[in-house]
Amino acid sequence: MAERRVVVTGLGVLAPNGHGLDAFERALRHGESGIRLVPELAELKFGCQVGGVPQGVEQLQSKYLSDEELYAMNPNMIYAAIAAIDAWVDAGLARIATDAEPDWNTGAVLGTGIGGIDTIAEKLAPKTDAGKVARLGSTMVEQIMSSGNSARVAGLLGLGNQVTTNSSACNTGTEAVVDAFLRIREGRAERMLAGGSEGHSKYIWAGFDAMKVLNRSKNDAPAEASRPMSASAAGFIPGSGAGVLMLESLESARARGARIWAELLGGHVNCGGHRMGGSMTAPNPESVQRCIRGAVAMAGVQARDIELINGHLTATFADPHEVENWRAALGVKAGELPLIQSTKSLIGHALGAAGGIECVASVLQVARGFAHGSINCEDLHPGLEPFASRVVHQTREMPELSVVAKASFGFGDVNGCVIFKKYSE
Repeated sequence: MAERRVVVTGLGVLAPNGHGLDAFERALRHGESGIRLVPELAELKFGCQVGGVPQGVEQLQSKYLSDEELYAMNPNMIYAAIAAIDAWVDAGLARIATDAEPDWNTGAVLGTGIGGIDTIAEKLAPKTDAGKVARLGSTMVEQIMSSGNSARVAGLLGLGNQVTTNSSACNTGTEAVVDAFLRIREGRAERMLAGGSEGHSKYIWAGFDAMKVLNRSKNDAPAEASRPMSASAAGFIPGSGAGVLMLESLESARARGARIWAELLGGHVNCGGHRMGGSMTAPNPESVQRCIRGAVAMAGVQARDIELINGHLTATFADPHEVENWRAALGVKAGELPLIQSTKSLIGHALGAAGGIECVASVLQVARGFAHGSINCEDLHPGLEPFASRVVHQTREMPELSVVAKASFGFGDVNGCVIFKKYSE
């Protein structure tokens, strides 16, 4: 029996450089950075005092959520809800009445890296330690449980299939897309919302600042701070937001006449087992290459078919190693590598939301025929000189762009890779 084809019929994005598809695409095309000074980080004496935070959410959120709903939600949950509702509407689906049956054929895998830690730090822990447990309120658990973002979306949209929250550090969003893809392909669901969210929180970002893996050298020039693939890269810039895709079986999309953004050909996830150079904070290169090859094999394409790579590329020491892993996995010479870019140069590293936002960027590009530029890497890292012609510095129009590979590699030595293709019958 032929495998079920899975297509993308809806997109939702809330990124530091734009909310909504039009604003996000414009920012990608024009190289608009979403990195800004975060005064609270300066007040708290963080080494890195800039970050990527979606703008205008306080004014925006009341258009999506009632006051009662907002009372029981933290930024991570709000970001997930806005992007998921946007993806739902973009897919042409109507909201399900609260007194109707849920949509048994539609579910969600919406991940997060660290999630509602701000609620824990600002409310749960202080009141508990002060002996004021009775004043925590009745919504504390739903705000701090790891699955709070997907559970809230399920209630807002009436989802009746599997609803879950995955967490695999920086690979979270991409892993969610793979998991949702497989559920549809296996015939266990017709539609799945998939992606990730991460709130902006000093408590999330403090741990990375303590590790000294954030760039501290550009606090006075935020737009220049995120520098993947650059010789002057000095660590990543923390980000936040949400990116959600509506994945759907081709049969379902055709039956309801849905607009199709792209086809998801295949995906793969794995772990390096903290062996062969891998660790909690570094990837096993063999596992990275196996992950890429696994996705390519499932997609049924050849390495030469891939025209654009949306890399993980965070602006750490790992960037040259990642590019070399792509080369080795695809079995090509440096000058033959597909074009490669880093969306993080524009929005920072959105952690659990990164894969979802960057998958939205990948689908937009394959659907609209362009490759956005990576900013702040004019001084290419010496280790990447052999790949210099393959790095996209300025946005290119690519009307014939057909296949895009997107990968994420996370703490814990975990990897994910997906292959999108321009849709055709």
